Amino acid sequence: MRKQGVLTAGAAAVTVVLWASAFVAIRHVGQEISAGALSLGRLLVGSVLLGIFVFTRPRRWPARTDWKFLLICGLLWFGVYNLALNEAERRLDAGTTAMLANIGPLLIALLAGVLLHEGFPRQLVIGSVAAFGGVVLIGLSSSSGTAETWGVLLCLVAAAAYAIGVVSQKPLLARLPALEVTWLSCLIGAVACLPFAPTLVRDAGDAKPSTIWWVVFLGAFPTAIAFTTWAYALARTTAGRMGATTYLVPPLTIFLGWLLLDESPAPLAYLGGVLCLIGVAISRYRRRAVAATPAVKVDSPDSKPLSKS
Repeated sequence: MRKQGVLTAGAAAVTVVLWASAFVAIRHVGQEISAGALSLGRLLVGSVLLGIFVFTRPRRWPARTDWKFLLICGLLWFGVYNLALNEAERRLDAGTTAMLANIGPLLIALLAGVLLHEGFPRQLVIGSVAAFGGVVLIGLSSSSGTAETWGVLLCLVAAAAYAIGVVSQKPLLARLPALEVTWLSCLIGAVACLPFAPTLVRDAGDAKPSTIWWVVFLGAFPTAIAFTTWAYALARTTAGRMGATTYLVPPLTIFLGWLLLDESPAPLAYLGGVLCLIGVAISRYRRRAVAATPAVKVDSPDSKPLSKS
């Protein structure tokens, strides 16, 4: 059990770091590749890499009832989420986008509590509120100081698609391997983005070679690897707790944006980052159950049963 907990935490950590890097990479690549083309390119790379691993191992084909959840997850989380997020980052800095998109965990906790019957544990509620407060502080101290209305609305669309996608993915992971669920969802998202194929060919032809490699990076790491490690961890914990873990993404994005894009956060952002860390720690805290020691019955000489005469 302890080993499984370490592996789950490690998978969640990989997801958080790679997703934080994605916000910075999207912001950089968006200068040359349009939102729809970037979505398709990223999902095509992810689908190919995931497919290679899927077809080198035994597969479990989804049941007919699984496809409705796969379609919801693929169309919303891998399709709509990527498209809305890419378009938003053409208007907002990486840190602000990450902050707004991470309204999603609150929606996940709400939907999971109602639809997946996970309830609303006190630690999760307190931790989510604390972490969301940290996200708000980060937003108030964004490097640009202002947020374009259309960009904000796109982030809210991305957050809603993300939350619905996670809640629809959770039941699938009880029946199907995480790798297979991720591959099928990614493939569905790629098919939905195929209308952007001509734009991808045109943008890729005009882009620098380094930009193409960034698209490959987005497909290989924040998509193929990070979504698989996410699904692995989600299968072993509740959707609400996993959603709360992604509150770590905005402070990491702020740091990477400062380091790589020269988007310097204000001092208030650091306080927000600390509050995010505290909130996640609270939401994932579990009290260890103290095993009750069974009472040992001691037979005294005076308590021997009477023999029949």
